[in-house]
Amino acid sequence: MAIKVEVFSSDSCPHCPGAVKVAEEAKADLTDLDIELEVVNINTEENRKRAIDYQIMAVPTIVIDGQVEFIGAPSKEEFVAKLKSI
Repeated sequence: MAIKVEVFSSDSCPHCPGAVKVAEEAKADLTDLDIELEVVNINTEENRKRAIDYQIMAVPTIVIDGQVEFIGAPSKEEFVAKLKSI
């Protein structure tokens, strides 16, 4: 199963690197479970239109398969549990 994860972030955000790290670590952990993640880091300063399309007003925001699922950086456990529930 393939899942697209978009992490909306900003260079000035102190919490955004943590959200990106959680997504990348989950990607590595889930390969054994036949869950394939495509993780895309989207800088809201460079891609404002994409953020507006999702009505994102705060970063980090994580979108999974086109649905806003997390506002803020989730723990890895929360993130993995959400992915497994899809």
